[in-house]
This record gives sequence, structure tokens and C-alpha cells, in this order.
Amino acid sequence: MTARSNLIDDAPLTRFHKKLTAYSSGGPFIDGYAIAIIGVAFTTLTPALGMTAGDKGLVAAASLVGIFFGGAVFGYVTDKIGRHIMYIADLGALALFSVLSAFTTEVWQLVLLRFLLGAAIGADYPIATSLLAEYLPRRFRGRMLGATFVVWAIGAAAAYVVGVGLAGLGENAWRFMLASPAVFALVTLFLRLGTPESPRWLLSKGRPDDADRAIKKVFGPQYGVADLPREPALARTGYTTVFRPPYLKRTLFVGVFWTAQVIPLFALYSFAPDLLAGMGITGNAAEVFLAVLFVVGGIPGLWLVERIGRRALLLWSFGIIAVALGVPGLVPGLPSWVSFAAVCVFALASGGSSFLEVVYPNELFPTEVRATAVGVGTAFSRIGAAAATFLMPFALAKSHSLPLLVGAVVSVVGLLITLAWGIETRGRALSDTAAGADHPAEPAGSSPTTTVTN
Repeated sequence: MTARSNLIDDAPLTRFHKKLTAYSSGGPFIDGYAIAIIGVAFTTLTPALGMTAGDKGLVAAASLVGIFFGGAVFGYVTDKIGRHIMYIADLGALALFSVLSAFTTEVWQLVLLRFLLGAAIGADYPIATSLLAEYLPRRFRGRMLGATFVVWAIGAAAAYVVGVGLAGLGENAWRFMLASPAVFALVTLFLRLGTPESPRWLLSKGRPDDADRAIKKVFGPQYGVADLPREPALARTGYTTVFRPPYLKRTLFVGVFWTAQVIPLFALYSFAPDLLAGMGITGNAAEVFLAVLFVVGGIPGLWLVERIGRRALLLWSFGIIAVALGVPGLVPGLPSWVSFAAVCVFALASGGSSFLEVVYPNELFPTEVRATAVGVGTAFSRIGAAAATFLMPFALAKSHSLPLLVGAVVSVVGLLITLAWGIETRGRALSDTAAGADHPAEPAGSSPTTTVTN
């Protein structure tokens, strides 16, 4: 065996890493799917339940409020009891609440179930991404973590395709649409069975024997806990840790930039048909096209994140979005194709950087509070997203350009906060970035590479 300084950070990319990335992508896929499917379901859901504009706003925002609570609560729970247990349990809840949504008869019931569904989705972000981050090699961490979130856009695109297919079922089509996320949740649950616990988390809880078994299962019997250098206890598991130095500024940075990204994104996905109709564009083809652009934008983004780094990619995307949405937002009355082109540019730029929402917090915080930090970031972002989604129907009632202008303004806020507080984490070991230092302790890629056979 060759010399090694950190079994996990310096390991090559293996089949296990690819499988874990795929399984961890299930949560973001269902998130994107559930957010987008409600917009399609409104076509038959609105007359079935006699919904007003306010009712639609409440239903669309309910899942976002649920994600707020799910991320805030279950990120902390994940840091306390472990990644593996929660990795499986939350998918059962996702399936249950999706199926129950199909049997609602009143608006308040749907609001409640969408809230509970959102809580389960919010739980999966800190659970799945923290487990994945703690296994990935540093050279591939940004790309592989990012790939899980690009799947969010694939889920949203799938929702439009499935929605179009189910629309032919008549006035009860919305029931099948709202139940459909259960299928993906159960498939993901089955695939995740048998996933080992994070050895980093096990060591942080004083369980070296369990960590040794997890390492042997993943990397082979020739490796053990001795090949994973002991990291100093950097923090105490708890909410207060992420709200005091040296992590307070990082928590605020993650929360603000994440919020600035999701406000226009969620508002667009929840009300894409209404927004496009305001531009004079009707038909499902335009909605599906936009959903595909989010996926397409992720392809260069996943390449750039390891080339130009996290901070530069975030800055460029915020700048492009601010200009793209600002032009039709400030100049109402432009031809519909101009407004649609602006939304297309937004979709590409957003798809090319939105995955940083799970990359940055996982790299900026230590094992003891990593899931807590991701959960807090998730919760923080959903406050603004829920408010924007609730207000979207009222904004659209005034003009289709008003939501675009708001999206441009919040993108400028994201740009400024990234300029002020964003740091570069590309190519750095988790123990380095999580220690609170804003600069690497060693040049990226300078550590020797571990040889792993499986």
C-alpha cells in the first residue's frame, strides 16, 4: 500500500462513491418533483376543491414551510443519533404523506399534508448530503455533491412529463399526481438499505470499533480506523454552535445565498404555467423546455465547480441571473419572446450553480454540526421561498414582469453576500475547511493518494 495521510479525503473515486451519490440523490429528486407536480396538478385541483388564489398560495407554500421545520429539526437529530437511521426513515414518511394527499377533500387537509411532506423532504437534505460528504474524496466532493442537487431539476422535469401523462385521467388526475412521489420514495428507500454509517460521525461519537467496521466494509479489509486520522473535536453538537464564532458568519452566508437562489426558483416552478400564460405562452411544451434547461445548466456547472471553484461560480451565476431577470422586470411590455428568453437564461444559470446549496454548508462545518448546519441553511432559505411562493399568485395578478424584477433584486443580494463572505473550499480536506480557517492549510491536491482496490 502507498503512503496515505487521509483514507477518505485522498481516496480514488470508487463504485461505492458512485452508488452512494445516486442513492443520496433520491431526496433532491423527490423535492424537485413534489414542488413542480403541484403546479401541474393545480389545473384539475383548483376546480375540484374550489380553490382561490390565496388557497393556491397556501398549498404551494406549505411544503416549503415544512422543509423549514424538517431541515431545522432533523439536521440536529441526524448529528445526534446518526446519518444511517434517518437516511432510511424519512423516505417512509415521504411515501406515506404523498399517498394520503391523494385522498384529501378539503384545502386545509392538503395544506397540512403538503407541510408534512415538506418536513420529510427537508430532513433528507442534511441526512443524505452529510453522509455523502463524509465519504467523498476531496478531488470529487464538489462535483459529486453537486450532482445530487442537479437531480433536483431532473425531478422537476420528470414531474412535468408525468403530469402531462396523468392529465388524461380526467377531473381526478390531481389525486394521482400528488400520490406519485411515493413511488420514487419507496424505490429510493429500497436502494438505501444496507448503507454503512459515516465513520467520521462514529469517531466523533467515540465509537472507533464501529467506525473500523464501516471503513472495512467500504474500502476493504486491509483498511481500518487507523487509516483515518483522528480529527480534533472542533465543535459541540447543538444549534448554538452554528450561531457563534467561528461559524456564525458562515451560517449567515449559507442562509442568505441559499435564500437568494431559491426565491425565484421555487416561485417559477410552482407557478410556471401561470407565469408563462402572462407572457402569452401556453401549452406544456414551454414548461417542459424550461425544466430541461435547469438540468442542462447543471452539466457545465459540475465541470466548473472543480475548475474555477465554488465562490467564482456562485458570483457569475448571481450576476447573470440579475441581468437576465432585471431587463424584462424593469422594462415591462417587451415582446413575449424576450421575457421567455430571459427566463431561459435564468434556468440555465440557476441549474449551473444551485447545487452549491448542498456543497458549501457540508464543506464549511465540522462533523459534529455538519447536518445541523445543512438543516439550518435549508430552513433559512425556505422562509423567503415560502413567502415568495405564497405571494406569487398576487404578483402575477398585477403583471408577469413583477416576479422577474423581484428575482433580479434578490440575486443582487446574493451576489453581494458572496462577495463579502464567500470563501473558496475547492480541493480542501473537510478537516481543514471545517476548522474555521478561511484559507487552506495546504495546497489543494498536495496529499498523497490512497490506493483502494474495491
